[in-house]
Amino acid sequence: MGMNGRASFQSSIRAPVVATLTLGCKLNQAETQQAARELQQHGCVTVDRPTRADAYLINTCTITHVADRKARRLIRLAQRLSPEAPVVVTGCYAERDAAEIASLARVEVVPNGRKQDAAAAVLSAIDGRKPISNETLASSNRTRAFIKIQEGCDDVCAFCIVPYVRGRERAIPIDEIVAAAQERVEEGVQEIVLTGTQPGAYGRDRSDGASAATLIEALLERTDAARIHYSSIQPQDITPQLLACWDDARMCRHFHVALQSGSDQVLSRMRRRYSASEFREAVDSIRAAVPGASITTDIIAGFPGERDADHNDSVQMMEDVQFTDVHVFPYSQRPNTSASLLEDDVVPELKRERARELRDLGARQRRDALDARVGALETVLFEHSDSGLSDTYLPVRVDTNADLTNQLRSVRIVSIAAGVLSGELVG
Repeated sequence: MGMNGRASFQSSIRAPVVATLTLGCKLNQAETQQAARELQQHGCVTVDRPTRADAYLINTCTITHVADRKARRLIRLAQRLSPEAPVVVTGCYAERDAAEIASLARVEVVPNGRKQDAAAAVLSAIDGRKPISNETLASSNRTRAFIKIQEGCDDVCAFCIVPYVRGRERAIPIDEIVAAAQERVEEGVQEIVLTGTQPGAYGRDRSDGASAATLIEALLERTDAARIHYSSIQPQDITPQLLACWDDARMCRHFHVALQSGSDQVLSRMRRRYSASEFREAVDSIRAAVPGASITTDIIAGFPGERDADHNDSVQMMEDVQFTDVHVFPYSQRPNTSASLLEDDVVPELKRERARELRDLGARQRRDALDARVGALETVLFEHSDSGLSDTYLPVRVDTNADLTNQLRSVRIVSIAAGVLSGELVG
């Protein structure tokens, strides 16, 4: 055993293979990346896809009943792929229903409060086991690093189980975030993605004046990050000081601003902290400060008490804003939320119909957003040899014989094919 009782496999002929699998939000991705780095430091090979492995680390989500079902399926898939391999399960579903998960064979549950111990649990579980051959496997190349800046949420929206499984807001000090980001940059990462349960409220729990704006200013000044992505923001957290950070071209021009409903009555029942008009004002301020920005959102269809008029308000909001992409979720009752005490009075068939209408409209807006980029010059971070994401977070592909992986290149968009922008390298 190595330091702190953790196994080290650096001298093994074949290193153990650990599949680190993530469901849910960018915060989960940040935490899984950190666990994978710890496993690699102890001699493991990590892969971020389901495959044969010596062990599995599964980071789960519980935002909807569908997320719960995906977690159970992923656990069963891991058990089929490697029947003797231990499976360590953490994340929000593990926090909410640890007993159900722990009842499965060869599964160890690490709740959110001990998520930092998940990698150690994997190392302990595989200590002394003979590794499988990993001759064709290699650790995943990373072009972007997910950095956790805070955890927890104090807003307690009526429909959301996240405060129950993540707790109160806890911001990480700016100096720690800057150091973590610069470390990843020095490892070759081009883009820093700032994540959290409520990233727009960063610093709200601190007394040192820290805010999302001061954090981003510090990252721009004190790191060599080529690109910074800070996208998930509530309308009430969008301020002139924050938007001024986008004067620096290193900031990705993508904002994910959750709407949830276009109806003031529904927003009030959801316990959201803005009105429909305030949401429009926030979007207008983004577009005025950051020309060409892409704006994506979340909408819940069929929240308790939602009438046809409320649904139509959401449709109208989508027409007014013209989002780049929309994630639509039929309302899913979650235990330990205040909405679970409301009568779920929108029948499933109507929820599905409303969700389908919103998704169809969102798909049209997505096509329009892509069409609008034809002829534009986009800065693309290539995740693969010939494809990557623009700074507006749209998929781009180029025809090239070169390997452009982990390069930032200028691309002139010339066409669209199968929902992907096609372009030509410039310079």
